[in-house]
Amino acid sequence: MPVVRYRNMGLEIEVPVGTSILEASRKVGAKHGSACGGVCACSTCHVYVHQGLELLSEMQDDEDDILDKAFDVKRSSRLGCQAKILKDGFVEVEISEESLRTWEDEHG
Repeated sequence: MPVVRYRNMGLEIEVPVGTSILEASRKVGAKHGSACGGVCACSTCHVYVHQGLELLSEMQDDEDDILDKAFDVKRSSRLGCQAKILKDGFVEVEISEESLRTWEDEHG
């Protein structure tokens, strides 16, 4: 089974193939914002994939369009709600500052 590690949180979780990064975050209790509820309507679940990018689903046009509006986008940027883990292996992500702030706003 794939393993997701959260670089800036010290968390790690094993998840089934087909799980999105956002779903993994919810399962492990990571501070990962998602103002739209994970339906690719905002950029608040923005993450940086430091390892395992090749294990994830390909970016679709709607995700790319949303990322155009995100803060501090890098080559490794993905939306956690859209990045599904399609193969076994190790994925290391860092939740963006934008997403952390959104989570804090949502949870006080």
